[in-house]
Amino acid sequence: MSEHKDDLKATPEQEEQLSLNDDRRVKVLSPGAMVAKRFFRNRVAVTGLVILAFMFIFSFVGGLISPYEQNQLFYRDDLQSKQFAGVAENTEYRYVVKEGEQFDPVSQAQFLLATIQGQEKFSVKDVNYSWVQEDDHFYSIYQGKKLIAYAAYDIVSNSKGNEELPFDLQYSILKAAAADLSTFEFNGQTYELDEAGAVMQNGEEVAYASRFIVRPLMSDVFLTREFKENLIESIEKGEKEFTFTDSEGLTAEYTMSYSAADKSWSVNQEVATRKFDSYSFPNAQHWLGTDRNGMDMLTRLMYGGRVSLYIGFIVVLMSAVLGVIMGGLSGYFGGWVDMLIMRIVDIFYCIPSMPIIIILGAAMDNMRLDPQIRMIYLMLILGILGWPGIARLVRGQILTLREQEFMTATEACGICVRRRIFRHLVPNVIPQLIVNCTMSLGSTIIMEATLSFLGLGVKFPFASWGNIINDVNDIYVLTNYWFVWIPAGMCLLLTVLAFNLVGDGLRDAFDPKMKR
Repeated sequence: MSEHKDDLKATPEQEEQLSLNDDRRVKVLSPGAMVAKRFFRNRVAVTGLVILAFMFIFSFVGGLISPYEQNQLFYRDDLQSKQFAGVAENTEYRYVVKEGEQFDPVSQAQFLLATIQGQEKFSVKDVNYSWVQEDDHFYSIYQGKKLIAYAAYDIVSNSKGNEELPFDLQYSILKAAAADLSTFEFNGQTYELDEAGAVMQNGEEVAYASRFIVRPLMSDVFLTREFKENLIESIEKGEKEFTFTDSEGLTAEYTMSYSAADKSWSVNQEVATRKFDSYSFPNAQHWLGTDRNGMDMLTRLMYGGRVSLYIGFIVVLMSAVLGVIMGGLSGYFGGWVDMLIMRIVDIFYCIPSMPIIIILGAAMDNMRLDPQIRMIYLMLILGILGWPGIARLVRGQILTLREQEFMTATEACGICVRRRIFRHLVPNVIPQLIVNCTMSLGSTIIMEATLSFLGLGVKFPFASWGNIINDVNDIYVLTNYWFVWIPAGMCLLLTVLAFNLVGDGLRDAFDPKMKR
């Protein structure tokens, strides 16, 4: 009998084999770990998660390491040819009339006729005139014995500004030049006259005489004698362009073109204008080019993703909070509470969301709200309009769960209603709620992008993927500047697709009936 008992007694080796050591112990996973394991087995859902992680890093970290600000403007200098001045060689007599006198075109024509016929006197409308030839192309014109005008090929210009010199000074200059005088007196002051036609006073040039007429296009622009001489010299040489550096050291390029009809030259100035670096193609400085306002597209995409994701999460969070509260109360209490809340839900379902949002967006445009305040209002509107679907989902789940045994136990234990709903019922709805919110994120981002594209959502200077695409406002930009809208469209597409993939993966992972 003892031998038989010894046979039944297990050896230490047998006890080692029969014990549940660490290697052979059955592993029991928690519900959360089982959901995570099921989720990460789904390669499509993991792909969506990777895309979302990249978008979050791109939007929130990329903006921090970017060397530019989201509203930083970039400029470029463009050379533009603008008409600057006109030049004409004076081959006909120009008449300068003394202040307070008259010598009309009819009188001028009679004067020319008298000079051709050699008549030193002529009459116009019973007014007697006479003339005296001072030089080959310089005549003094008198009415009786009073000097009233002169006719000359040369034009006397002011060297200090665009103001016209007094008649008597102009006449004295031309008369001194006709007499080959080096000095002359005027109003008790001595003036010097050089061979080039420059008039000096106390060593300073005050006027000059030239047969070329050079007039600036703008009345507030003053052309120096040095500039005019360089311009005339280039024209006489038959050159088409010249470069001039003014007294302040600014260098500009000029081009000349001759018009046979007007017998004059048009002078264009090549002006370097500073303008927005709009629609600059991708380069080493701007990897995705610049937009219409000359801002870096890559930086705008980063900050735009941040705004779009912010709006998506805040709107969904607001909708979830409102939906859980209203759905929890409706499902638990039932009766008239359920009836009231469900009728409110039905009313919200009947509201045409898009027209309401468009009307409110137009109203905010009219009120000219600050862009940041406008963005807060946009999130509030979308959040308030989005809670009925979540409330109906939570109500349906709670109607099923409140009849379970654990709820009877909570009632028997005397747990208050608030704790029954939010500590025992709502946590059991969380899996379905997470799936619903994850898939709602994509549609919320699409809604925000649509409103921003229509000009009713996020406003400048804030960037969002929707208002970035809004830059494509004509067919020319659409076809020629792909870098403006394709990157933003791809970011929007990938983000929404990734949220939907993650939502599908979570739905499958939370469903214990799914086959693995």
